[in-house]
Amino acid sequence: MSEIIIKNLSKNFSVKDGTVEALKNINIAVGKSDIYGIIGMSGAGKSTLVRCMNFLEQPTEGEVLIEGKSLGDYSKKELQKQRESIAMIFQHFNLLMQKSVLENVCFPLYIKKMKKKEARKKAQELLELVGLSDKKDAFPAQLSGGQKQRVAIARALACNPKILLCDEATSALDPRTTSSILELLKSINERFGITIVIITHQMSVVREICTHVAIMKEGEVVETGLVADVFSHPKSKVAKELIIQDIDVQSDGKLLATEYRIKHGERVRITFSENSAFEPVIANLILTFEEPVNILKASTKNVGGVAKGDMILEFKKDSTKKDSMKTYLREHGIEIEEAIEYVDT
Repeated sequence: MSEIIIKNLSKNFSVKDGTVEALKNINIAVGKSDIYGIIGMSGAGKSTLVRCMNFLEQPTEGEVLIEGKSLGDYSKKELQKQRESIAMIFQHFNLLMQKSVLENVCFPLYIKKMKKKEARKKAQELLELVGLSDKKDAFPAQLSGGQKQRVAIARALACNPKILLCDEATSALDPRTTSSILELLKSINERFGITIVIITHQMSVVREICTHVAIMKEGEVVETGLVADVFSHPKSKVAKELIIQDIDVQSDGKLLATEYRIKHGERVRITFSENSAFEPVIANLILTFEEPVNILKASTKNVGGVAKGDMILEFKKDSTKKDSMKTYLREHGIEIEEAIEYVDT
């Protein structure tokens, strides 16, 4: 069952020199209780799309359906009520700097006219949930970036939302803090069944937490699917670019190679799971065929709780053994695809 359905959605903005097409005929479905990633380079239209999901931006064409009902069919008052079930957190937290942590979490409850004592009790429970009960009297300026985002998450949960939209929520955080925030979001999803949509430009965020992903480029969705499938068999050029950037991050951007350097041979991308990671397949490959292979890039990562590995290999130019070597790899549980688009020539 889909919690969010986006049908034929387009969004145009009028500018001085004409019209900008920010979104072009978007069609995606987000399942109930999914953690759905929307990823793309800067300017791909990700943030505009997520703002259309709660009608902070009204689409030029198309529909956004929440639990089967189009947001465009609501009156202004009904839409405001519906937005209580669609919470949002942002890259820069958007906290009230002159209010304490506790009062920040209470703020949406006060808007709902909840009694102060009841609101403060619920806010305290939420702060305990996000691990900040000891910071209730602190002010945002006294908190780290990760702590501020935890306050923002607690505030977003105050009205018991069914959907949580996260617009680049970890982009301003260091890797360790990012990991802890993603772990918190995952636990919230598992505990409360909240559907989470994560907007990001970081493939590492998608592979760590998301079940499904949509990849955007220049206002269009170019690829969708299960995260594990997209990582193993990316179809679009932008997906391959994002994956290779992730490999670069994992290997600190260093070029890995055997002692014998090979120039301009055929390149392949191989992927292996935890089941094929225990055998030294590449070392055995070289020993078996007595021919060197370059490892141009390599990384291991967690994709949906499963250990996955990536390598970009380069065979010796004019090798007569490369087809047999590919067969050997496949027989040992390794998936192979061409890698022309993965490595700069």
